[in-house]
Amino acid sequence: MNMAEWLARAAVEAGERPALMHGDEVVADYTAFHARAAAVADALVAEGIAPGDRVAIFMKNAPEYLIVLFGIWIAGAAAVPINAKLHAREAAWILENSGAQMVFVSPALGLDLAGASAVRQVDVAGPEFAQMTLGAPLPVVARGPEDLAWLFYTSGTTGRPKGVCITHGMLMAASLCYPVDVDPVSATDAALYAAPMSHGAGLYAMIHVRMGARHLCPASGGFEAEEVLDLSERFGPTSMFMAPTMVRRLTDAAKAAGRRGKGIRTIVYGGGPMYQADILEAVEWFGPKFVQIYGQGECPMAISALSRADVADRDHPRWRERLGSVGRAQSAVEVAIGGPDGFLPPGEPGEIMVKGAPVMPGYWQNPEANARTLRDRWLMTGDIGTLDEDGYLTLADRSKDVIISGGTNIYPREVEEALLTHSGVREVSVVGRPSPEWGEEVVAFVVGDADPAALDAHCLEQIARFKRPKDYVFLEELPKNNYGKVLKTELRKRFET
Repeated sequence: MNMAEWLARAAVEAGERPALMHGDEVVADYTAFHARAAAVADALVAEGIAPGDRVAIFMKNAPEYLIVLFGIWIAGAAAVPINAKLHAREAAWILENSGAQMVFVSPALGLDLAGASAVRQVDVAGPEFAQMTLGAPLPVVARGPEDLAWLFYTSGTTGRPKGVCITHGMLMAASLCYPVDVDPVSATDAALYAAPMSHGAGLYAMIHVRMGARHLCPASGGFEAEEVLDLSERFGPTSMFMAPTMVRRLTDAAKAAGRRGKGIRTIVYGGGPMYQADILEAVEWFGPKFVQIYGQGECPMAISALSRADVADRDHPRWRERLGSVGRAQSAVEVAIGGPDGFLPPGEPGEIMVKGAPVMPGYWQNPEANARTLRDRWLMTGDIGTLDEDGYLTLADRSKDVIISGGTNIYPREVEEALLTHSGVREVSVVGRPSPEWGEEVVAFVVGDADPAALDAHCLEQIARFKRPKDYVFLEELPKNNYGKVLKTELRKRFET
């Protein structure tokens, strides 16, 4: 089924409900939302866009984003959402690789892109787009569960990004997992888009459309902590997706202003490691409003979930262990831990493997990567983790990030967790440095003002001696990509001679 059918149904069932909001302004109810998206679809077909063709979106968060996205689907085409933080040359490479025939752009991004790509642009703030939204509505073009809906490009921390083929069936499965495994959705809710709609935040739009909820785009077009607090207080109950760094910033801003997050119902966090010190502080301040998810573009938002109750629990004898996990498998997937000789028993670390309806059929035009990543219908995530006997999945690190020192595996996240409990450490990233004696040795890159000797003593109180850093390098900030992930590859380059 074409995911755009959900918008058509919402227009019938909830036509007069507010649908799209920009700041405090209601831009469209569900009847108008559907009419404008269907008119965009008709204009795309008039341009020669056929089912399966790719149409890109290079935009900041805005109500027009969802109009374009659903318009592309109504026409039977596939969307190629591009992170608005990418450089124009990076966006141009994605346009070329995907074979996109058209790209919808925010005004400033379009100006940057103009000299980098010849793909035809439509400025969503211009008269051409306004005209496109006024035409005759196109009926939803039929698509099957195996048909491409969303071509998602990975962050590309090493080399060029890969295009993940996300089908309509994958989106359906992942969307239906949300109210079952993550958080119920009702028509009174507002989905607040503070994180990029080209990624996790946008993937949660579908279930909120199906339920007739409001879609709230901050006027800033992104994440501003005070704006999130203001909008939630005024238009709550709000639910939103945040990267762990955003949760940290929101907590800091709320505490500084003495605000407890009135109107915020749920913050779903994921996309990177959430350190226990940060989530403990966030729950203490805001209350039980947090749910963790674990997913990848290859299985979008749908591998596991740590429930609101588990995140807030302080009574279970193993609550800290569970809080350090990413929860249990979501309803549409199987999760296993694999080793060189097959599946591993509970407690044994190995590569996390996922199978189920939300798993991709493959990468876009990349058979070599497919062969490495998909084995007997299992997605090899590249992440190292363990499953306990109760089904809780705990991540250690990416397989490429594990440090092997003296023949023993050391997981950087464990060392990072220990260091972050020191008051003088704001951020930290641990990597392996080549060592002629040990093969690799542990080095911690620290943002903060702690004394190395104090950090060494602090580590020795919490982790085994062989895991403690052999060196501490202090930085003003950690290198990060456009998705907020720390670039450990850049840190390792400092050891090259």
